[in-house]
Amino acid sequence: MKFNPFIAFFVFALLPQQKFVQVVADLDSDKQALLEFANGVPHVKKLNWNLATPVCTSWVGITCNTNGTDVIAVRLPGVGLYGTIPRNTIGKLKALKVLSLRSNNINGSLPSDIPSIPSLQCLFLQHNNLSSKFPVTFSPRLRIVDFSYNSISGTIPNVDLPSVKVLNFSYNNLSGSIPSSFKRFPSSFIGNPLLCGSEPLKPCSESVVSPSPSPLTDFPSPKTGSQNQHATSKNKLGVGSIIAIVVGGLAFVFLLLAVIFISRLKRKHSGSNGMLKSKISQNDKPNDFGSGVQEAEKNKLFFFEGCSYNFDLEDLLKASAEVLGKGSYGTTYKAALEEGTQVVVKRLKEVAVGKKEFEQQMEVVNRVGRHPNVVPLRAYYYSKDEKLLVYNYMPAGSLFALLHGNRTSERTPLDWDTRMKIALGTARGIANIHTEGGGKFTHGNIKSSNVLLSDELEACVSDAGLTPLMNAPLTTSRIVGYRAPEVIETRKITQKSDVYSFGVLLLEMLTAKAPLQPSGQDDVVDLPRWVRSVVREEWTAEVFDVELLRFQTFQEEMVQMLQIALTCVAKTPDMRPTMDEAIRMIEDVRQSESKNRTSSEADSNIQTP
Repeated sequence: MKFNPFIAFFVFALLPQQKFVQVVADLDSDKQALLEFANGVPHVKKLNWNLATPVCTSWVGITCNTNGTDVIAVRLPGVGLYGTIPRNTIGKLKALKVLSLRSNNINGSLPSDIPSIPSLQCLFLQHNNLSSKFPVTFSPRLRIVDFSYNSISGTIPNVDLPSVKVLNFSYNNLSGSIPSSFKRFPSSFIGNPLLCGSEPLKPCSESVVSPSPSPLTDFPSPKTGSQNQHATSKNKLGVGSIIAIVVGGLAFVFLLLAVIFISRLKRKHSGSNGMLKSKISQNDKPNDFGSGVQEAEKNKLFFFEGCSYNFDLEDLLKASAEVLGKGSYGTTYKAALEEGTQVVVKRLKEVAVGKKEFEQQMEVVNRVGRHPNVVPLRAYYYSKDEKLLVYNYMPAGSLFALLHGNRTSERTPLDWDTRMKIALGTARGIANIHTEGGGKFTHGNIKSSNVLLSDELEACVSDAGLTPLMNAPLTTSRIVGYRAPEVIETRKITQKSDVYSFGVLLLEMLTAKAPLQPSGQDDVVDLPRWVRSVVREEWTAEVFDVELLRFQTFQEEMVQMLQIALTCVAKTPDMRPTMDEAIRMIEDVRQSESKNRTSSEADSNIQTP
């Protein structure tokens, strides 16, 4: 047969289309399976799953692979799922790696097609009301299995789980003895009163009921009349003995019911009593993060609309935590949640308002945080002893760290364009905060450690709206350098005092000096006063950060920014600009300097005839 180039071209042209059709078919199949699950299992919280929106980017709790071809994770903890999971729904997600349906009210039997999904690696079903038998078929790739705090019953089959590293079937209704294949998980079955094995369980000799005798062996063999009469008289029991047996049997039944009842109560209320472990810095107590959370108030983490996070309070308290900083309003942690999600948790201290006022203020903070230059508040938790705020994690850190961190020769200097970009973004964020509440809202705690940076070094103002909640003093050493003189005297924060703090921030960016700079031994010189004294002596060049002096083309722009900063830190509030006016001044500096640079470049290109 001759080679036909046209047929070959047609075949190779068709192959990519076939691959594309297969990809679309795979994702459509996953979408349909998820919709059948959502339709079959009632839920309190809206999932917003529908055919019109993309699965991988818009569906709550859904994660796809990098190619967007398959669903690899379903995370729906604490969304109010109740009822029974239908077969051929979740089990049809052939590429699923992580399934988390924790802290819901799912009941009935778990379909066998779920734990046996070939790609499944992590299965989190704790804190539900599943009443099925112990699964007999598991995925060979499973690493984490958690069925704790359910009603799983029956004996444990002797199945092999070689890849499993974490197994938890504690606080269920399992019975019998622990098979040899599970003896490497000694603490995974506590809270099952009818189960026996090695420590910490009861020994099997004390708790396992002997098998019932066979009816054949229990049936009496034929005897002669005299032998029968003798046996009957010998085996007769007195009335007292019968009463004792009945009373003892009833006592045993009541005791057994009490044990089961206590274990169920423990399941409901002990939650994560032993799980409040945070791997924080060595200077903090191990359970410092979330240690005041009341057991009865768990799972009351309030998420704002539009938040893509999908975890509950238990996840937050179990997350490994790293202290990012301690400020006047509390301690800030970076929390690493299940499967790599990272958030920032601020633990407030000395909150001076009640729950209703706190919740109302959180609504205001949420509205303010919708601006691109304000860190958005994603969720909060309120109890009598603990107040937690959840924000997005900003990977580039704070402006303070960027200015005052490692300043060795190996450090990459913060160039002038980046400083101007950060200054303008910060000004826009503060101006947006000032528009809230009919133009009367203030920040009250503007400082370089509260200016956080995205990967692209876009500035975002944090801690907006927290000052009215706090009892923290306004004159602590950490923040007094940013305070306007009238605030220290009257303890009253205004928008003009925010402008003063912004002016100090600009001076900090221009000089790379902290607002409180030690001079000699115990003396302290505030930054605005020091800058004014240097400028008065006409040593303006001495003011600027040495890392900026190499940018010769921007010196005029630096001087103009210095003048704006000094205007913002005017001693009299009425002499200071508004934040909108400060933004226009900064934008004018950028535009005029850009025109000057363009003109000078054009002049340098003119050749002499």
